[in-house]
Amino acid sequence: MNRVPDPLRTIRLALWAAVLVLLAILLRPYLEAWYIHMRAEPRTVTPRGDLAADEQATIAIFRQASPAVVYITTLKRVIDPWTRDVLRVPAGTGSGVVWDEAGHIVTNYHVVKNARGARVRLSDGRSYDAVLVGASPAHDLAVLRIAVAFAPPPPIPLGTSHDLQVGQKAFAIGNPFGLDHTLTTGVVSALDRAIPNEGGHVIRGLIQTDAAINPGNSGGPLLDSAGRLIGINTAIYSPSGAYAGIGFAIPVDTVNRVVPDLIAYGSLRQPGLGIYMDERLNRQILRQLHLEGVVVLGVRPGSPAEAAGLKGARLYSDGSVEVNDVILTVDGRKVRNVDELREALARHKIGDRVTLGVWRDGRVRAVTVTLAGEAE
Repeated sequence: MNRVPDPLRTIRLALWAAVLVLLAILLRPYLEAWYIHMRAEPRTVTPRGDLAADEQATIAIFRQASPAVVYITTLKRVIDPWTRDVLRVPAGTGSGVVWDEAGHIVTNYHVVKNARGARVRLSDGRSYDAVLVGASPAHDLAVLRIAVAFAPPPPIPLGTSHDLQVGQKAFAIGNPFGLDHTLTTGVVSALDRAIPNEGGHVIRGLIQTDAAINPGNSGGPLLDSAGRLIGINTAIYSPSGAYAGIGFAIPVDTVNRVVPDLIAYGSLRQPGLGIYMDERLNRQILRQLHLEGVVVLGVRPGSPAEAAGLKGARLYSDGSVEVNDVILTVDGRKVRNVDELREALARHKIGDRVTLGVWRDGRVRAVTVTLAGEAE
């Protein structure tokens, strides 16, 4: 006897089959993920091989130089309004380099300017109070000293800057935004740049680099590919205040000339004439005389200028000025303002003899002067 198929049963079976197929489709990704998760293992690492030669060189430079780079925190004094206690609190940060085994640290003057104290942290984490030994605002350089009882940090290797060439590799180490011991790389972008500093002086002969320099890098080292100090990072050019590809460093030849005086005397002893001069008055007076040079406003007693017969200007009670001598040249090189005269004299040493071209009464005469040391 043949059985007649139940159409409802057939439909139910078909619906269940459709549901199972749909569930399989929906659950497939989850089942596959579960399966992969259960069988997941770490991937095989592809061997890297040796580091490239330039990478190895950069790593070696950082390892050699970074122990000589320090983190500087400047301090200011505040009064607690409740207890009236005088407290020392952080005011700013910067970088510095270990100059010698006596604990002298070279940094920028603007890093420590107006600070009531400073704290220096070494690369190994030790921290010391620092004292200001000397400063040269015109060169944006300052020297601090810390007393390290044992295992003093190594001095940074010294290089030269007079023989630098555009295109040489440059490496900067510092503490940008408080991130200590940061390395950036670039090249020497240009030489003999001049920029004004906060004190109104023009810093000349600067190294320009595209190695990234940011706030906090100030006072840190600029190194060459041999790991030698070639400059002290001092400023950036940036409309936003952050890195824009243009940074400046004080050449190490300048640093090596200025720092010994700061350590020995507390200020820079420069070759000088012993005259009084002022750039603002200089511009006003020379505009009327239609000259470019430096007006000798006064002559210090016992100075080289007095010995050479230079005469200072006379100021009358009505405010008028009688000009005697105007320095136009140094050893035949024109000097158009006070900064250029200082720069021309700085090319010499104390005790050198220079020939000045001096305007007096409408005539120019040659005057020979032996330079003496004078404070900046």
